Amino acid sequence: MSDKFDVIVIGAGPAGYVAAIRAAQLGLKTACVDAFVGKDGKQALGGTCLNVGCIPSKALLDSSKQYFNLTHNLPAHGISVENAKVDMATFIGRKDKIVKQFTGGIGQLFKANKVTPFFGKGKLLKGNNVEITGNDGSKQTISATNVILASGSVPIELPFAKFDGKNIIDNAGALDINEVPKRLGVIGAGVIGLELGSVWNRLGAQVTILEALPDFLAVADQDVAKVAKKEFEKQGLTIKLGAKLTKAEVKKNEVALTYEDKDGAHELTVDKLLVAVGRRAYTEGLLADDTGVKLDERGRIVVDEHNHTGVDGVWAIGDAVRGPMLAHKGSEEGVAVAEWIAGKAGHINLDTVPWVIYTEPEIAWAGKTEKELKEAGVPYKIGTFPFAAIGRAVAMNEAIGQVKVIAHAETDRLLGVHMVGPGVSELIAEAVVAMEFKGSAEDLARIVHAHPTLSEAVHEAALSVDKRAIHKGN
Repeated sequence: MSDKFDVIVIGAGPAGYVAAIRAAQLGLKTACVDAFVGKDGKQALGGTCLNVGCIPSKALLDSSKQYFNLTHNLPAHGISVENAKVDMATFIGRKDKIVKQFTGGIGQLFKANKVTPFFGKGKLLKGNNVEITGNDGSKQTISATNVILASGSVPIELPFAKFDGKNIIDNAGALDINEVPKRLGVIGAGVIGLELGSVWNRLGAQVTILEALPDFLAVADQDVAKVAKKEFEKQGLTIKLGAKLTKAEVKKNEVALTYEDKDGAHELTVDKLLVAVGRRAYTEGLLADDTGVKLDERGRIVVDEHNHTGVDGVWAIGDAVRGPMLAHKGSEEGVAVAEWIAGKAGHINLDTVPWVIYTEPEIAWAGKTEKELKEAGVPYKIGTFPFAAIGRAVAMNEAIGQVKVIAHAETDRLLGVHMVGPGVSELIAEAVVAMEFKGSAEDLARIVHAHPTLSEAVHEAALSVDKRAIHKGN
């Protein structure tokens, strides 16, 4: 054995690198193993999120939003610009610089906290040993008292629409298109499909989204989803529900699609096809056969409420375990596990993890949907308030969407808060704090919110729960 650590983390995504830093802060000798390779061929910490997910997609979303505002929204403010255009090299280059800045930043944080990074693919062996295979095939083995598995997830590939990196692409490929496609097909109307579809739609691509499910954004509250779908279609996105892709063939730099819906079979030709039907836990080559760590029917690592695998000293966090595949959920699990290892009181509440979709309008929620509560037989009451009645939203020319607050009908405790509109990715934090502290709709209703702000929509929606909103009829 070349070295002995207190903690070895396999994976340096938002779950893994955060776990490593927190463990080191707590005085534990920590190593972090990761094999992600950046565009420059060097180790790039940060996993999918920082390299080809959360951060680069938000960079492109912001850049495309600036262009869309310039060409569509600014005239309403009396501002006009002629012959606006996008330089794609700069457009993509800006995204790459931001990625490089943040992945490099994690390296600096590792140095500052004395976390030892290893470049290669980590494999858990029996006895909490970890075998590291470098990109050149070289191997070394290190050991630790505790091993945290944070191997993340990968895109699900359809057997009849395999990724080729050129015509049929995944989320990473959609971040590096060097020319705006005339026609972009998207399979899946989830977070990735909607966000990346929005990027290229704003730049002028004709985007068609095929969603196999009959409901739009079934995971979200349907009142919010209905508003969002209407706005996306206004922006030019074509969204076909109950549309199941059955065939995809690349022909002369085009992709010929066949899909079926309630009306039968249809054909569609696009220049590029983004397949975004979800992600699956990535555990290939992660576990030796005799480790004792178990996987569930979906290939996820089985853990208890403390993210422990049942094998002494082996833990698992992030996309590779149960719960929503969200970066912030993984990060908080990483902190919690590091604190449990150090004998402290770690904490993670999966019931208050916020969800955000960074489209325009943004979509955000925390807690239960109305449908979930109805199916569970939980008595509830609802309050809503539209951004159309919020002065700040109107002044911004973004008076779209609403806030919906759901409270227990008997105790008034907040059960879910759902939003679609401007800046709701930030507004949802207020709801999460209130829910984490077992707050009620009355608590939100009695808190003073600054005027004029977008947050007043939360205040009024909470007042609306008991039919006492001020700026709308009850």
